[in-house]
Amino acid sequence: MFPLRDSVPSSRAPVVNVLLIVACGAVFLFELSLGPYLERFMRVYAFVPARFFHLLAVRGGVSLGLKSVLLSMFLHGGWLHLIGNMWFLWIFGDNVEDVLGHVPYLAFYLGCGATAAIGQAIVAPSSSVPMVGASGAIAGVLGAYLVWFPWARVRTLLFLGFFFTVAELPAPIFLIIWFVVQFFSGTLALAAAGPAAGGVAWFAHIGGFLTGALLALMLRRARRVRPRPRHAAFGE
Repeated sequence: MFPLRDSVPSSRAPVVNVLLIVACGAVFLFELSLGPYLERFMRVYAFVPARFFHLLAVRGGVSLGLKSVLLSMFLHGGWLHLIGNMWFLWIFGDNVEDVLGHVPYLAFYLGCGATAAIGQAIVAPSSSVPMVGASGAIAGVLGAYLVWFPWARVRTLLFLGFFFTVAELPAPIFLIIWFVVQFFSGTLALAAAGPAAGGVAWFAHIGGFLTGALLALMLRRARRVRPRPRHAAFGE
């Protein structure tokens, strides 16, 4: 299941969203330039749960721990990792930035990413596996999109075994399926390999999504944001 586009146009240029995509792309090109030193770079600058909790107990270590949380959002483990994340951000991030405004959107994005990383660390506090990627922050964007645009539709590429088709799904269906996949994948991975195992940081995705949805609900109820009225979906 892969999103191709959504039915919600933006009323303002998604400046911050584009800059985030460009920044992640630039950092990844820098990673490629490191060659054999890349693994050492990741060990030093990526977010490592065990090191993070160790730093919290060291004087002056909190700032170093938070720096690794923020920097890890711009690091990626490969072309597919980068392209997949940036495509989701391109599809859904512009509308969330449209609602929040440029600077609040940046704060929202970074906040969701930080909460996602720390949430994964709480689940796997002894893990020494470096965590990289914007997935947690983007999951927060998806959570906000679900709250603010429940009427939207997502044109989706569906894989059915060896075949594929394109379908228009209601945004809640697409996003809830995405969340359920993350939840059960994380639960199964935790049960099978234990919290310190490597692989996809499923609970970062879950934590980011729930954080984004909760913040979106709080902002809407406080009347701090006003999502635009329903727009016609595809084919209407």
